[in-house]
Parts: sequence; C-alpha cells; structure tokens
Amino acid sequence: MALAVMANAGRLFAVDWGDKRIGLAISDELGMLASPVGILTRRVGKRPPLAELMRQAEALGATGYVFGLPLDPAGAETDRTREVREIAAKLAARQPLPIRLVDERFTTSSALRSIREQGGSTRGRKGDVDAMAACVLLESVLRAASQGVALGEAVVAASE
Repeated sequence: MALAVMANAGRLFAVDWGDKRIGLAISDELGMLASPVGILTRRVGKRPPLAELMRQAEALGATGYVFGLPLDPAGAETDRTREVREIAAKLAARQPLPIRLVDERFTTSSALRSIREQGGSTRGRKGDVDAMAACVLLESVLRAASQGVALGEAVVAASE
C-alpha cells in the first residue's frame, strides 16, 4: 500500500530506533498531525522489543508503521541502517500492517531545536528528544503524503 494511501487510511506509528531508546509517535486518523507518544527502552544483550512495539501500535490504533532509516550524513548505509532494515523486516513477518523506511537524517537535531524553541531544556530529557525525533520524522511523511508523495521504501517481510 502506498504511503500516501496509508496516511489517509488511519493512524501511522513512527519509530525512531536507537541503541538505548526507541522514540515513538502517532498520527491522527486524518493524517494531518503527529504527536510523540513516548519511548521503549532497549536492554543490551536482549532481543529487540518487537512484541511491545506491536502492542503499542495496536493500542494506539495504528494502520501502518514508519521506521526512521539512519543513513550517514552523505546518505550512505551504516551498520545501524542494516540493523533497522532487519528489525523492520522481522516486524513485517510478524504482523500484517504495512511498514515503510524513511530517511531520518537530522530528525534528532530538529527535535532538539524544536524543544529549545518552545523554551524547554533538553538536559536530562533524552527520552523526550527521541519521541520528538519520531514525531519530526512522521510530520515529514504526513506533509509529503498530503502532496501525494510517498516517502521511503516499503518493507518486505523476512523469514525468521
């Protein structure tokens, strides 16, 4: 399903995958607004929290996922990029909702700037920054979808 269609068909769930935290955001049903909804904490040496990610998406009524694809500043793939591709493919194999990977370069710096512009401090608020980064990613997807443009690439399920 094209992302432009996904945005008009319900709520998109954005995921900003990090080493320690996974930032989360959700869109409204009209595909116009994005809101941060928190984080999931990753534990070193433990399996990725895919089941919890699916529970959160279901509880929020998500109709699709948007994963931030962490490319380097030049747009090249990294070890983290490959990790996110693998995680998204495993998630696709475990549930039926469509998943897209979208370039997430500069979402964290945009999130930091947004928090500061609102008069807030980012000190000690790493979780808020991660959730806001997911929100920034989702806002770019919603903006593009409102103009009929599907950002990113669809994920094909991987066999586990």
